Amino acid sequence: MDAGGDSRHCGGSSGDGSVGVQIRQTRILPDFLQSVNLKYVKLGYHYVISNLLALCLLPLAVVISVEASQTNPEDLRQLWIHLQYNLVSIIVCSAVLVFGLTVYVMTRPRPIYLVDFSCHLPPNHLKVPVSRFMNHSTLTGDFDESSLEFQRKILERSGLGEDTYLPEAMHHVPPRISMAAAREEAEQVMFGALDSLFANTNVKAKDIGILVVNCSLFNPTPSLSAMIVNKYKLRGNIRSYNLGGMGCSAGVIAVDLAKDMLLVHRNTYAVVVSTENITQNWYFGNKKAMLIPNCLFRVGGSAVLLSNKSRDKRRSKYRLSHVVRTHRGADDKAFRCVYQEQDDTGRTGVSLSKELMAIAGETLKTNITTLGPLVLPISEQILFFVTLVVKKLFNGKVKPYIPDFKLAFEHFCIHAGGRAVIDELEKNLQLSPVHVEASRMTLHRFGNTSSSSIWYELAYIEAKGRMRRGNRVWQIAFGSGFKCNSAVWEALRNVKPSKDSPWEDCIDKYPVTLSY
Repeated sequence: MDAGGDSRHCGGSSGDGSVGVQIRQTRILPDFLQSVNLKYVKLGYHYVISNLLALCLLPLAVVISVEASQTNPEDLRQLWIHLQYNLVSIIVCSAVLVFGLTVYVMTRPRPIYLVDFSCHLPPNHLKVPVSRFMNHSTLTGDFDESSLEFQRKILERSGLGEDTYLPEAMHHVPPRISMAAAREEAEQVMFGALDSLFANTNVKAKDIGILVVNCSLFNPTPSLSAMIVNKYKLRGNIRSYNLGGMGCSAGVIAVDLAKDMLLVHRNTYAVVVSTENITQNWYFGNKKAMLIPNCLFRVGGSAVLLSNKSRDKRRSKYRLSHVVRTHRGADDKAFRCVYQEQDDTGRTGVSLSKELMAIAGETLKTNITTLGPLVLPISEQILFFVTLVVKKLFNGKVKPYIPDFKLAFEHFCIHAGGRAVIDELEKNLQLSPVHVEASRMTLHRFGNTSSSSIWYELAYIEAKGRMRRGNRVWQIAFGSGFKCNSAVWEALRNVKPSKDSPWEDCIDKYPVTLSY
């Protein structure tokens, strides 16, 4: 009876497996057609809303065109006579218009241009394959078997490749940890990036009016910014700032500070240097929460040249559109989720909480709530608002609408803090693999370079030849505190990679297939 029933419903197919195939086909086809229909309905909706003003003005333009075609010379003569009798009104209206335009031009923020940027490429002898990393960790004698096995597992799943870099001091057994070695690492990274930047832009050191340096864990006296002033003999009235302890999101904070300074001090350049220092901040204990940074963080740094000079627009790569900063330091759990401390044996390191990803997700949600209205098309804002109202008034179980940020940005530079960070944002923002390719490949090639990672990612997109005029880039960075910061840039031209790009010698090998 069962067999007969199946035959009646499925066209009397034999037991060769065709019945199951037909059942699957009948189910898949309607689902496919439904998904296609929904896709085109959404595309049509976005088109109508995005062009609503033009669609509304079209009938008006048609009416005006028809009326204008029926106008004769006599009508024009009567209009001229009418204007002559209302000369005072015309003069007053013109004066008000000119005054309004003058006030607008004088008070509007000046655009901030990104002339160029450079990322440091360490020498080959500083590369640290996984085998060398584990061998040196074993030879130091500081880690027990459990800690060594933990580090091995983290490295296998981290997404880091075989060509990342550690500073010179960490290649010795035992590591040569000293203030001099830490200074040497800082100088090599910062000066390497700055030398390349100045060579590519032909900007003289004396023309730099603002300098912002960020490095969380190494803050000597004199400061890192003072080291740069001394090296390049920057002018005596330079406005220099040194940001410390602000984590991997400090690069965006430094850009925001430079932007604010450029809005006040006109006709000048600002240089932003972002780096981190590993030499004196390696953890030699066995607390697993503090071993993770050892496995992820690697040598890297960037230098960015910003300008508020209108004449620099033609040679600049990008214009800064928005900076949005979110700080959750008032929450105790968020404050302590990335925390520098000593373990039970008195060894210093940075501890990462198990709640880190959940806190990062909540902080990102707050950040994009502020950023969304600034960048999303009105069609997405309407959908988000309507869903929110329905959820509040009628049904609390309605899922909140997740805006499609792919309509606002062509490129995404997600801080390469680790595989989990990239996976989480890819899922929550509903991004495709190509949108997170720059982040994954940067993590594979250079590791977590802290605040400079978003610039290695932007360099990757340029090296792939994907940056076109008008494209918008979203840089997203997370840092201790806990903070989530966003910077939005718009490409002013089809951007080609700068000379001495960190991807220059290996871009043809990427993207690579990752196996975890």
